[in-house]
Amino acid sequence: KMLRGYIERERPFCKGQTSTEIMMNDPDGKPIKLSSMKGKVVLIDFWASWCGPCRQELPTVVANYKKYKDKGFDVFSVSLDSDKNAWLNAIQKDGLTWKTHISDLMQWQSPVVPLYQIKSIPKTILLDREGKTLDRDLRGEALSNKLDEIFDEPMKLEVVPLP
Repeated sequence: KMLRGYIERERPFCKGQTSTEIMMNDPDGKPIKLSSMKGKVVLIDFWASWCGPCRQELPTVVANYKKYKDKGFDVFSVSLDSDKNAWLNAIQKDGLTWKTHISDLMQWQSPVVPLYQIKSIPKTILLDREGKTLDRDLRGEALSNKLDEIFDEPMKLEVVPLP
């Protein structure tokens, strides 16, 4: 029974499974759906301005975004912040230039936490152009290598630390 429960909980996040819809507001209050990203390879990035490991990982995400955005890669940033100003300041300070930033500003009380079984952040899920899971919890070099594989780029990526 325990194994069956685990399998049922994990099934939506297994490779090849269609992602569960997420809809939250962007910084301007406009509702944005994950499904609006279909047609692109998308990294769902669950993070927060107060999360040290998240902020340390962002230079890798930024570098990969710059490298692959013209080939159909995009980032769907889901913030678990509760302070809108801290969230917006982190977006600006860390150079998160992609367009899709959403949050309900409910931190760990957000409905997305149980929906995506978020136990800690950063948490990432990489989706293919049809919105199906390619991989999850990729960070650092593992993320860069997976994107190199997807976009067939053997070139190494230089990650520049934040000031």
